[in-house]
Amino acid sequence: MKISVVVVGKAGLLGPAIGEYEARAARYWRMEVAEVRQARGKAAAEVMRREAANIRARLRPGFDRVAVTREGRRFTSPELARWLEGVARTPAKGVHFLVGGAFGLDPGLKDECGLRLSLSSVTLPHDFARLVLAEQFYRAGTILGNQPYHKGSR
Repeated sequence: MKISVVVVGKAGLLGPAIGEYEARAARYWRMEVAEVRQARGKAAAEVMRREAANIRARLRPGFDRVAVTREGRRFTSPELARWLEGVARTPAKGVHFLVGGAFGLDPGLKDECGLRLSLSSVTLPHDFARLVLAEQFYRAGTILGNQPYHKGSR
């Protein structure tokens, strides 16, 4: 199964850590990351609308969609691993994880997603969210492979 992360903006100071965990996660999943252009403007709705268009341009047919947003569903690491394992068993070609910019994801784009995933109840900058996602994809792979990285309960 392919995991695709479509994120608004480029990785900043966390770039090396993000790259490390995305490479680790690629040992377990076919990984793809698309950085889309951050929109400019003062009106949040307009910025989100333009960013949503940039995100939609990178989406592939046959992929499930997950909106990464603080009001989404929370998973433990083992639950996320099992969820990914379940998606891998469906006819879906993969799953797109969508990470918005400074104003978040456009409400219409969120409505197009089958799942809203919360990484935290606090707002995270897009590069923090990308780092947490990459680490969790790596952790999920180690959990499913029964490898020693994950020290929490399984």
